[in-house]
Amino acid sequence: MNMSFKTNRRAVLRGTGALISLPFLESLGHKRFASAAAPTKSPKRVVFLGMGFGVTADRWYPDRNTVGQNYQLPDLLKPLTRHQKDISIIQNLMHRYSADGHSGSTFWLTGANRYEVPGQSFHNSVSVDQVAAEVLGERTRFTSLQLCGRDAGSDGHGPGSSLAWNRFGKPVAGLDTPVAVFHRLFSDDDTPLAERKAALDKQRSVLDTVTENAKSVYRKIGKDDKDKLTEYVQSIREIEVRLSKEEAWLDVEKKKPTSPVREPAESLAGVQEIRMMYDLMVAAMQVDASRVFTYRMPVNSMIQSQGATMTAHSMSHYSEGERRTVSQNRDTGHAKLLAEFIDKLKASKESDGTSLFDNAALTMGTNLSSVHTLTNCPTLIAGGGAGFKQGQHLVMDDARTPLCNLWLSVLHGIGVNVPKHGDSTGRIDELFG
Repeated sequence: MNMSFKTNRRAVLRGTGALISLPFLESLGHKRFASAAAPTKSPKRVVFLGMGFGVTADRWYPDRNTVGQNYQLPDLLKPLTRHQKDISIIQNLMHRYSADGHSGSTFWLTGANRYEVPGQSFHNSVSVDQVAAEVLGERTRFTSLQLCGRDAGSDGHGPGSSLAWNRFGKPVAGLDTPVAVFHRLFSDDDTPLAERKAALDKQRSVLDTVTENAKSVYRKIGKDDKDKLTEYVQSIREIEVRLSKEEAWLDVEKKKPTSPVREPAESLAGVQEIRMMYDLMVAAMQVDASRVFTYRMPVNSMIQSQGATMTAHSMSHYSEGERRTVSQNRDTGHAKLLAEFIDKLKASKESDGTSLFDNAALTMGTNLSSVHTLTNCPTLIAGGGAGFKQGQHLVMDDARTPLCNLWLSVLHGIGVNVPKHGDSTGRIDELFG
């Protein structure tokens, strides 16, 4: 391959954005979306909110001896009291392969063993949101939306700008500011339709050239290189599917939410950023722009917006004193923000009389409990989208119950009946009543 080919390839990959995992669809023409009959029931949505860096472990969880529906929320979660019957907290979930506490968010939604491939120090697999998106994302403008804090790359969450990973274990890019999310969802492209179609055709032409070059190279290389090249070609096919979907929506006007959202200020950070990201997710659900959301929430800017002068890493190594205070304030701050988010989801009504909250399956959590402790991942679930029995405090009998059992339960609850996900060993039956 010559240098000009390599340069074109880089430009295409940079210009096309994230590689979104989708089933290959026979037809993705505009008419399919424009003429599709309105569903008799409101659609399911899934939301995954990753906190990172654990919680104040001895204060965040309810009393282990009080399970079921008659439990007391701990003080740090008291802002959620008005929603207690609609949320559940699960203890004793863990990701058995997570060997690195600070970067474990990378594997939070996948359950992958980063050392699974001999000779490689990093391996990942598909995240649960992208599995859900293969079904829930067929009829929406955006198959999935990945949100992240602007400091995601240096915030202790680990590799990847978002929480999402595609079928080949490659990171899916995230939108790192509320401004970027706002324009992605609601700003119209003033470029003439013919020019936008021509740009897509040009991208396809380059992809065709890449594929042909790959075929010629395939006959001349060894087995290991053939495996790498096959994976690369499969990624190219993903881009082709995404381009087909983008073309299908070119002349479909972007809808405006029922509750108008103004363009956010560039300066939003920490608590204000999280609150605006939640508002934008509500707005996206109102116009059915997407049904699958992940948000890798900021950590450093979160605590600093609450007045802390330390880093999130320093906070996470709390004992007593200021570090513990910062950690507890952060936990209560997340509870307040989540309660507001649930308020807005409940207040937003669907065409069938239900609310967005009734049809959403929402999880907030992280990969470790505190410091470097990888057991008992903090896990809070909410909403009626997966059909779960809510208002519970569950403590799994096995302290090493795979976190992926919850992800499998979410998938089954929204109608995606895969046999397993990550290292799952089965569903959490208690969630289904």
